[in-house]
Amino acid sequence: MKNLILIDCHDLGRYLGCYGRETIPSPNLDAIAEAGVRFDNAFCTSPQCSPSRAALYTGRYPHANGMLGLAHPPFAWGLHPDEEHLAARLQRAGYHTGLIGAQHVAPQDEQSVRQLGFDAVYPCAESAHIPELTEDFLAARPDQPFFLNIGFTDPHRDGQGRYGQAPPDSSLGVDVPAYLPQTQEAAEEFARFQGVVRQMDAAIGRIVASLQASDLLEESWLIFVTDHGIAMPRAKCTLYDAGLEISLIMLSPPLGLTSGRVYNELISNVDVTPAILDMLHIPASDNLQGRSFAPLLRGEAYTPREAVFAEKTFHTAYEPQRAVRSNSHKLIWNGETDIMNVPGDVMRSPIYPQMIDEIIAERPPFELYDLRADPFERVNLFDRPEAQAVRADLIRRLRNWMTETRDPLLDGPIASPYYSDSRQRLFQL
Repeated sequence: MKNLILIDCHDLGRYLGCYGRETIPSPNLDAIAEAGVRFDNAFCTSPQCSPSRAALYTGRYPHANGMLGLAHPPFAWGLHPDEEHLAARLQRAGYHTGLIGAQHVAPQDEQSVRQLGFDAVYPCAESAHIPELTEDFLAARPDQPFFLNIGFTDPHRDGQGRYGQAPPDSSLGVDVPAYLPQTQEAAEEFARFQGVVRQMDAAIGRIVASLQASDLLEESWLIFVTDHGIAMPRAKCTLYDAGLEISLIMLSPPLGLTSGRVYNELISNVDVTPAILDMLHIPASDNLQGRSFAPLLRGEAYTPREAVFAEKTFHTAYEPQRAVRSNSHKLIWNGETDIMNVPGDVMRSPIYPQMIDEIIAERPPFELYDLRADPFERVNLFDRPEAQAVRADLIRRLRNWMTETRDPLLDGPIASPYYSDSRQRLFQL
């Protein structure tokens, strides 16, 4: 058995130097990608913290595993009781399991975290302290293979919409994404984002150094992944590519991954747990909905996905949306006609007021985009005669996926835990 270190972070998208973002100071993650493998066409199942992580660690879509919204109060969504976290699967297979930092699929108390399948729990919100806790875990671990899950809060904004305490970084310049306003305020905000990414990257560099000093890197599988896109308007909490794109990087000398290899196949983060179990020769249960891409890593015959699927049901409000994305097109179904619900941290950013007009525009029931001609998804082709063939194909794929995975939206509107609790309290008062 091989050790597994899986590092995840918030709100990063693909904003790393190794993904062509030349102004992002990420030398340590870039070095991991250069020595390992990088996935350039990986997407999350949901552009939100808890649902995306729930899919990543269960191998099942959010609407199937129960995590239809945020796990923390007052929203209080949670995994169904019979769902199994990757940590529990590896624990049962003989791994010593540890969590350092954030997990965001269960309450933060230690008992709830241990019930996910973690033997050792090290709460931490500060990037600078995570390397020290990693050393503590490595020093205290028993003599058996281990799974270490490290969760960075960075580069998530704080409750006031700010990018933490790290100083802004424009040492390599500032490249504001083209779908955002090209203003001084946007450039300053992006420099703050780059500073927090640099802070996280430095901590990851220290973690890798600890693994090397302990002679563990050569017998471990290191995976880095983010939950969803960056916390900017028209990105996080949207089903546009800017909200769904993720970094996915792997390094593993014992698994023989080809150094510097770049994969362009469509990958969903719901595929990661099945691939991990496959590569580690751990039997997977029949209820996994992701597709293992382990054959791709092993250089064996592999049939790539033709499409990936994404969803949003709740964030801070009810917003039922589903999407299907192929290599060339995307179809989004908006189940309600409300305006775009923007998360509070993004709403507090200085960029939000500059985009308010397009954000508050009422959305159509369907959106269809040609991603090659229109990568920022601005021109809705749904009613165009020339798009009817691809429209019919994507609608069929989306309906089949919702039916096969038993999407509860097919049965009607969904009530939140908050609504159910408040209704009960109404009749108790």
